[in-house]
Amino acid sequence: MILRNVELQYVCGITSRLPDTGQPEVAFAGKSNVGKSSLINALMNRKALARTSSQPGKTQTINYYHINQDLYLVDLPGYGYAKVSEEIKAKWGKMIENYLHTSPMLRAVFLLIDIRHEPSANDAAMYDWIVSNGFQPIIIATKLDKIKRSQVAKQVKLVKTALHVVPGTPVIPFSAQTKQGREEIWELIEEFIRIPDEEEPIQE
Repeated sequence: MILRNVELQYVCGITSRLPDTGQPEVAFAGKSNVGKSSLINALMNRKALARTSSQPGKTQTINYYHINQDLYLVDLPGYGYAKVSEEIKAKWGKMIENYLHTSPMLRAVFLLIDIRHEPSANDAAMYDWIVSNGFQPIIIATKLDKIKRSQVAKQVKLVKTALHVVPGTPVIPFSAQTKQGREEIWELIEEFIRIPDEEEPIQE
């Protein structure tokens, strides 16, 4: 993907009406502090367009990043952050649920999992819930640079087993530091948003 133009176009809070973008959307979900903002910055070749923080729960809105005037990367609020009230957690959950249920342009959902740890109950619940909404989420195993290369295969297997992933589901190890996995993620995004050429000649 050659990036010509990148901008944060819409920011939707709990009471906001979701925009009808009219263009393909690819969404990113994951628990608080799993590295969603760092991933999105890496995909966009920007250092700080998506705000990162060591404090979990920073993303409390749905953020739409417009890429090349062609598609949107949609950053969903992090889930599972323990230090917010149950009421706030419920509202964030409603935002995610509303988006997955109502966005007509959503083409794919990427679920971020920290490769260093076994997926949490929240991660498993989110995976199952995305599947129940008709999507087969692609797993991005973040923080790859935090483990030894010899541990990668073992940790990927742990992620697959703990989530009971659908056979054939891609699990992409990713590092925001080294950008390993970035091109593979873009290739998948391009596959999901590819629009058939309506000008192809009709075979007689």
